[in-house]
Amino acid sequence: MGPGGTFVALREQPFRVLWLGRVSSAVGDALVPVALAFAVLSIHRSGTALGGVLAAFTISRVVFTLAGGVVADRLSRRTIMLGTDIVRAAVEAFTAAMLFSGHMTIALFVVTGAIFGMASAFFDPASDGLVPQTISAANLQHANALLGMSRNALNVFGPALSGLLVATAGAGYVFSIDAASFVASAFFLLRLKVDAPARAPHESFLAEARAGFREVLARPWVRAPIAGFAIANLAFAAFLVLGPLVFLAHFAHGKTDWGIVSACGSFGAIVGALASVRLAPRHPLYAGFLTSVLLAVPIAALARPLPWPAVAVAWGFGMGSIALSNTWWETTLQRGIPEHLYSRVRSYDILVSFIFMPVGMIVVGPVADAVGFSWTLAVAAVIVALTNVAVAAVPGVRNLTPDDLQLVTAEAL
Repeated sequence: MGPGGTFVALREQPFRVLWLGRVSSAVGDALVPVALAFAVLSIHRSGTALGGVLAAFTISRVVFTLAGGVVADRLSRRTIMLGTDIVRAAVEAFTAAMLFSGHMTIALFVVTGAIFGMASAFFDPASDGLVPQTISAANLQHANALLGMSRNALNVFGPALSGLLVATAGAGYVFSIDAASFVASAFFLLRLKVDAPARAPHESFLAEARAGFREVLARPWVRAPIAGFAIANLAFAAFLVLGPLVFLAHFAHGKTDWGIVSACGSFGAIVGALASVRLAPRHPLYAGFLTSVLLAVPIAALARPLPWPAVAVAWGFGMGSIALSNTWWETTLQRGIPEHLYSRVRSYDILVSFIFMPVGMIVVGPVADAVGFSWTLAVAAVIVALTNVAVAAVPGVRNLTPDDLQLVTAEAL
């Protein structure tokens, strides 16, 4: 496949419009985290205040994620995305106005964070479920890879640009850009024409949520990976929490070096997404989980630690492996889960990440204080490696092929 193969999905007009909308909103999202932190701290220089604002967003997203999956399987996913874009644009425009006028408060940040988190909880399952409706089956993996690559590319440059904007113009301008990005996303979604698939008669919310959970439990190739994500995310938090502390303690230019490590991870993710366009293994989940063992390497590299360039390279390979395996995982889900159930299954997948990563971030500090950084990081690396190997070894994961997914889809019709 030539270089143009990376962008072959953009030849299909419905996906091209969806991609433009997704990228538009992602531009603002890549800028906001840095601006949010400085905006909150400019009002109240307290880690507790910043933690409260971030917690409001995360808790709201967790609480409404399953509801987002149920609604996305009931209603038009395009309409849901349009509605959440409008809500998020209004939230960010309000925040910008309050910052410009000097009337923004911590309480308002908590409220806006909760509303934004709720809207995002409805957007994500709908957005992921809409991808197969906009692209041919042959180009589905290319589409997922391109979405991942675009998101990772923005994450490389977004934080640096945001810091520059905050320093020279103020955080209010960043929130204004984010509001405009959601308006742009809605503009493209209005031009997206997709067929509305037939829906089964509505049941109660709890009945439909249970139906999604039964789909997760009924498929070994879904339940084993989701359980694996829970365990791996819990352990992986050790790298994110302890990494900056290790670098400050062991390297003369710890802050700068850690920034370079973070950038290497983002570039690695871009390369991994590019590779996922070109690689189509016969057993995609088996290959993905074996590849994800590489994520244990940067965690282990911190345990002593190795020289920071080695940690940077390891982190690049680790993030590359995650980007690669995520494309295969998302494509497999979209191919193997019946369309009318997909968003609910995906919402359980999303929920696991949002719950277990923060839990890991909370517990890793006290554990490291009790047993030491080296032991904590070494054990976390072993857990990540063994978890991925164990999931890969599950027969339903190890033996799954694209042909099996076509049979599942055919039986569901």
